[in-house]
Amino acid sequence: MNEISGTFHNEKELKDGQVETMSAVLCSPPYDKENHVLAPFRGIPLSELKNHSILRALTAEADGWKPGVISSEVLRAQEEWEAVDSIQPETGSRASSDQPGQLISFSEALWHFQTTDLSSFKKRIQPTIRRTGLAALRHILFGPPKLHQGLHEERDLVLTIAQCGLDSQDPVHGRILQTIYRKLTGSKFDCALHGDHWEDLGFQGANPATDLRGAGFLALLHLLYLVMDSKTLLMAQEILQLSRHHIQQFPFCLMSVNITRIVIQALREECLTRECNRQQKVIPVVNSFYAATFLRLAHVWRTQQKTISDSGFVLKDLEVLAKKSPRRLLKTLEIYLARVSKGQASLLGAPKCYGPQAPHSKDLTFTGVCDLPLHSSEGAWPI
Repeated sequence: MNEISGTFHNEKELKDGQVETMSAVLCSPPYDKENHVLAPFRGIPLSELKNHSILRALTAEADGWKPGVISSEVLRAQEEWEAVDSIQPETGSRASSDQPGQLISFSEALWHFQTTDLSSFKKRIQPTIRRTGLAALRHILFGPPKLHQGLHEERDLVLTIAQCGLDSQDPVHGRILQTIYRKLTGSKFDCALHGDHWEDLGFQGANPATDLRGAGFLALLHLLYLVMDSKTLLMAQEILQLSRHHIQQFPFCLMSVNITRIVIQALREECLTRECNRQQKVIPVVNSFYAATFLRLAHVWRTQQKTISDSGFVLKDLEVLAKKSPRRLLKTLEIYLARVSKGQASLLGAPKCYGPQAPHSKDLTFTGVCDLPLHSSEGAWPI
């Protein structure tokens, strides 16, 4: 009887428990999937979610174990977890990662080099070329006047910058590249410092640093000068348009580097001394001379229907003219800028056989001034 009584009581307790369980289920509120999942997180600031133990447990992988089926609740928790670090405080403007970098002016870029220790690069420069024999005597008797002593430091800075390379880790160098790209293309967004888009602007490869031989960072400063003035920017855009002509195309930036090389040689051979002394400045004269020489090249290229196969000879003739008549080139630039300011047609005009623009071709064979033989009196190309 005792065993039967015990069994009866156990069965009764089991039935009572089942009844209570069923009663609890029947009396419980309807299951709300959304509220059930988010209930533990309500009232917790979003910035503190990453420290919550439940979220950490949901997103952690313990001993390499991964669930076979990941529920939507876990996925939602993981997305919220990953979003915590990327949330930025509201400032009334777009996040800095979405904003393009600030453009840099020529004066700001120049100030960077003026305040940077360039002593290791300055040791390499040769301010003037060495002349011997009759060339030295002729220069003394009939050559230009000596550069004023107070302008030597400014001249040396120009030549020192031409010894500096492009450093992709230097934020100022990066801003200069970005400014050149955005001003030439009209883009509102920054671009990668390496990539095929540089070839579209006329560099030979994806890295502009590889095309600065003989001109150094001065070549990029000259491009920056060209695009940061509204008048010369129009000129730069017209030359860029000419460089994309379906027949007369040429690598725009590489041509610009070669113009800078001509400017450096003219400065070292003291061809610009008279004008520098007259203005009591070096850098503005060098910049204007660069722009004037580039303008002359574009004019010759368009009017004489030059093609890429003529590049070396065009540049050589241009170098001779630039050294012989710098004032003539500068006067032409003054006339051009005056016409631009009045809204008149540019000196470049429209090509006679203007056709569709061609994409930059990697098969173009470009001959620069460094690739041509030098006269014996000129010596090598050191800066």
